[in-house]
Amino acid sequence: MSTNAILIYLSCFIIIYIIGKIFLVPLKIIGKIILNSILGGILITIINLIGSAFSFHIGLNIGTALTVGILGIPGAILLVVLKIFL
Repeated sequence: MSTNAILIYLSCFIIIYIIGKIFLVPLKIIGKIILNSILGGILITIINLIGSAFSFHIGLNIGTALTVGILGIPGAILLVVLKIFL
């Protein structure tokens, strides 16, 4: 193999590594948001199961699941407070 071929392979590997790093960070963030949204949907379902005894219901949709997914427990409290006052 010539020196030029080795340099070309090495530069291609470096470029692929850099591009992989650039796209990996946003994918981790998106994956974390999706996982937290699923857990938020489960939390809203639990709130609805407990609230059914009191005729209390929070709609389960993408917006509410993302709210609880991003904000966590304070997001669930926010939705409960908004439901009570609005």
